[in-house]
Amino acid sequence: MPPARPSPTTASGAASPALSGIRVLELGQLIAAPVAARILADFGADVIKVEPPGSGDPLRTWGAGDGLWWRYQSRGKRLITADLRQQAGRDLVRGLVAHCDVVVENFRTGRLTAWGLGDEALRLVRPDLVIVHVSGYGQTGPYRDRPGFGNIAESMGGLRYITGDPDGPPMRVGVSLGDEIAALHAVIGVLLGLRARPETVDVALTESVFSVLENTLAEYRHLGIVRERTGNTLLNAAPSGVYETADGRWLAIGGNGDSIFRRLCHAIGRDDLGSDPGLADNRGRMARVDALNQVLSEWVGDHTVDEAMAILAVAEVPAGPVYSIADIAADPQFQARDMIVDVDGFSMPGIVPALSSHPGGIGWAGAALGAHNAEVYGQLLGIGRDELAALARKGVI
Repeated sequence: MPPARPSPTTASGAASPALSGIRVLELGQLIAAPVAARILADFGADVIKVEPPGSGDPLRTWGAGDGLWWRYQSRGKRLITADLRQQAGRDLVRGLVAHCDVVVENFRTGRLTAWGLGDEALRLVRPDLVIVHVSGYGQTGPYRDRPGFGNIAESMGGLRYITGDPDGPPMRVGVSLGDEIAALHAVIGVLLGLRARPETVDVALTESVFSVLENTLAEYRHLGIVRERTGNTLLNAAPSGVYETADGRWLAIGGNGDSIFRRLCHAIGRDDLGSDPGLADNRGRMARVDALNQVLSEWVGDHTVDEAMAILAVAEVPAGPVYSIADIAADPQFQARDMIVDVDGFSMPGIVPALSSHPGGIGWAGAALGAHNAEVYGQLLGIGRDELAALARKGVI
């Protein structure tokens, strides 16, 4: 088997990235599965992304600018084309599977099986393969055949029901959170699967969202409580919220630890609250959360964000301004941690998490459709340029 193409590291002379030598075939589009594969590529996996010829992944045209999201989403991946609706295209993919450790896909449940690329068929080619399915509802259950996107998962997984103001409609957050959460679970599944291969990993977007709802299920089943929308009020601990400053910005404060609360009260000149026995623990503070939020709103409203931050930093109270992307891009902490990077002239977030001994790296920004056809098909399947040209004329690649 040819060696995996190495990915450059972020530090000169550093050890190889943690996933060097692992090859991943991505049969996905849009967000969840491609995000998972991008994370694997960040840490050195040789990710080969398969797109339909002609149109490519729809994400190429999503978002503002000319493929800016695409440049980030597909960084470090080798991009090839294959029409899975044609037998010749499926044969190419089947050939590539023999050289891969992992397949990540997010087609509708059963689609790959209908194309002759189901789990059993793929393991005939590569017995120790790790196969990761990402779908709306999972590979089993009464909803398995339904199409599902992240916005549906956020809704049915319970996240949107508890997001928003009490008197307003259910709200979405400003990014595709359901897809991103599912992608992280898919990465976890890949790493576990590589440890115990062969393995099949079944990631449902709805379940991924549901899994982050903390103790809402226990509250309902044991106490009969259905959690509702509460805006910026944290239901389980107080005081914790977002408050408007004198200069028209917003400041988040987390004063919801017992000792932190006392330090917060001293910092804002309210030692009377810090020494109040009724506010000594979280239960007491939750009972008076509205009054505490009013006190903080008034204090923060008398200070600029910089003034308030300076006072709270001395008091060792967790606080931070609500940042726009412009604020993030200018912030020295993000810059010092290499979280603002430029790759091939395109700005994008850096790599998370940071590894000390085997750091990841970003080889290149997302490229043109089929940019690596000759390289991948030539290296792994021994297909020459003339044969590739013939496949292209037939619309196979």
